[in-house]
Amino acid sequence: MKKDMALSSSSQEWLRKTRENIRPWNYFFDIQKFKMPSSMSQSTKRVVKNIEQFQSNYFFVFIVLILYCLLTSPMLLIAVAVGLGACYIISLRNAEHKFHIFGHELTLAQQYGIVSIISFPLFYMAGAGSAVFWVLGASFFFIMLHAIFYSVEGDKEVFDLQIETV
Repeated sequence: MKKDMALSSSSQEWLRKTRENIRPWNYFFDIQKFKMPSSMSQSTKRVVKNIEQFQSNYFFVFIVLILYCLLTSPMLLIAVAVGLGACYIISLRNAEHKFHIFGHELTLAQQYGIVSIISFPLFYMAGAGSAVFWVLGASFFFIMLHAIFYSVEGDKEVFDLQIETV
């Protein structure tokens, strides 16, 4: 029980820090700051700086893409609702009395494992695999697009010495 409370408090602390580190959205979408990088080294520096600076904003872009994917796929939304609903019912029943099968008591984690095994075919039929890869690909595309083209304040043009062989 204490482990669950510690996990819950640490996840709440992480979520609180993530919310505190969100840059203002008008700063995130400032069109005047989008510029072409002059070189590959400048684009990699921009990516590193922007991921450090906008990490929380990128996390919420990822969450919005997940929600978009769920809302545009009704079967997937139903599959997720059924799986989460089953886990909620199990947690309520587990608080009242423990579940026994063939004289053996099943822990809450084992019951959750059974629910995930049973709901796997439902997720497969709903296209959860393609949805996961779509969300990952779209997130990577939009985040990298923003990170490469968004010019931060410390991003000055550095003239690289180019040496030509004669």
